[in-house]
Amino acid sequence: MKTAIYARVSTKDGRQDAENQLKQLRTFAATQGWEIVHEYVDKASGKRGDRDQFQKMFTAASKRQFDCLLFWSLDRLSREGTVKTLNHLERLNGYGVNYRSFTELYLDSTGIFKEAVIGILAAVAKQERVRLSERTIAGLERAKAQGRVGGRPKASDDQKLVARVTKLRAAGKSIRAIAVEVKRSPNTILRLLKSKQVEP
Repeated sequence: MKTAIYARVSTKDGRQDAENQLKQLRTFAATQGWEIVHEYVDKASGKRGDRDQFQKMFTAASKRQFDCLLFWSLDRLSREGTVKTLNHLERLNGYGVNYRSFTELYLDSTGIFKEAVIGILAAVAKQERVRLSERTIAGLERAKAQGRVGGRPKASDDQKLVARVTKLRAAGKSIRAIAVEVKRSPNTILRLLKSKQVEP
């Protein structure tokens, strides 16, 4: 089976070395009788999906240049959260490419439990989406209880704010002083004054 290896370390200053991962992955591939056709190595944070070698790996996967992606552990592949990480695995699956984690024996789409693995990961991702939604709702409820209203301000509120800002400016107050008083940024105050064609 044609296999690609993906390894990642977080720092570029030499404190971490991808060779430790690569040695173990090469040895494992050899014991399975897999042919390593390419090694992709990133020295970057796993919290971003725009890593150079990560993207090149997916381009090669889309062209079926290898049959299986082997990585040391799931957090070496991605640390973008469960949902995005699952999307990466599903993307590989969509290309017809298997994946295998060296340290997590259950994370293996090459074996008979492939569908079970995908199902479990999908369930975990669904739970994370539910928790995110619950946190968002809870945050909105808390803000409402504290008197803050979500969404865009009403036109009438905008007009009141402009009138107040204009009056404070006419009284000789500085932009920064006005911003502090009405609890808005100085840029917002400047924008409001310009919208009313008032000299900033």
